[in-house]
Amino acid sequence: MNRKRKYSHLIKAEAKRLGFLSCGFSKADFLEEEAPRLEKWLKNNMHGEMQYMENHFDKRLDPRLLVDGAKSVISLLLNYYPQEIQNKDTYKVSKYAYGQDYHHVIKSKLRQLQEFITEEIGEVHGRAFVDSAPVLDKAWAAKSGLGWMGKHTNLLTQQLGSFYFIAELIIDLELEYDAPVTDHCGSCTACIDACPTEAIVEPYVVDGSKCISYFTIELKNEIPTSVKNKFDDWIFGCDICQDVCPWNRFSKPHAEPLFNPHPELLSMTKKDWEEITEDVFKRVFQKSAVKRTKFSGLKRNIKFLE
Repeated sequence: MNRKRKYSHLIKAEAKRLGFLSCGFSKADFLEEEAPRLEKWLKNNMHGEMQYMENHFDKRLDPRLLVDGAKSVISLLLNYYPQEIQNKDTYKVSKYAYGQDYHHVIKSKLRQLQEFITEEIGEVHGRAFVDSAPVLDKAWAAKSGLGWMGKHTNLLTQQLGSFYFIAELIIDLELEYDAPVTDHCGSCTACIDACPTEAIVEPYVVDGSKCISYFTIELKNEIPTSVKNKFDDWIFGCDICQDVCPWNRFSKPHAEPLFNPHPELLSMTKKDWEEITEDVFKRVFQKSAVKRTKFSGLKRNIKFLE
C-alpha cells in the first residue's frame, strides 16, 4: 500500500473512532466553480447585513491562503439529529442548537484528530475549522465526496439526509483524494415549495437575507413587518427546508451526549417562552448556540410571533 493510501486509511479510521459520520479528502486548491457563484451572491446582496461575508474573498476560495503549504482539505461530518424533538405547539428552535454549542464539541474532536495525525504520521502542520473562518465548508465536503449540494444549498447524503455539522482540517500533507458524488435531488422541489419566506430563489440559490435563520439570528435590527406571520413559530433558526426533504426520512439519532437537549427545552410551552426570564435563558442555554441571539434577541423574536 502506498504512503498516501496508508495515511488516508489511518485518518478515516480515527475520524470514525472519534464519532464522525464520515470523512473525505480533497486537494487544497482554488475553488474555480464557486468563485463566480460567490461573487454573484454577494453582488446581489443575498448576505443582507452579514458584512463579514464580504471579507477575505480570496481566502474563502483558496485554503492555501489560510494555511501555509496546504495540500489537503479533510472534510468531516458530525450527526446532530436528536432522539426527541420539541412538541408541535410551541416556539421552535433549530435542532442543531438543542445541545451544547457545536463549535466547542467539534473543535475538541478536531484537536484529537490533529494530535493523532502528528503521533502516527509525524510533523504535519494545519488548522482546524468549524464555522470559524472563511472556509466554504459545504463546497469542500461535496468535493470530498461526502454528499451533494441540495437545492436548499445544504449538503445531502442518501444514507442520512442533511442533519449534520461540517468541519475541516486543512493540512500540509498529501492524501488520496476522494471523488464527488452525483446529485440525487432530481425533479423534487419540496424545499423550494415549503420555504415560507421564499428564500430559495431558484434551485441551489438561497437569498440569505430572506431566510428565517437570518432574521432570527444574524439580523441585529428589527425584523421587517413584510415577513410577519411567515415564521411558522421559529424563534431561533429554521429547519423547514430540511424537514420536508425526502432524504431526511433516513436521519438517525446522534450518539453524542453533549448534543442532548437541556431537559427544560423540550417541555417549554409557548407561555413559558413568552414569560422567559434572563435567569431561565442563562440556565437552559448556558452552553447552547442559542446564546448567539442573546436574551434581548430571543425576546424580540418571540414578541414578533405573538
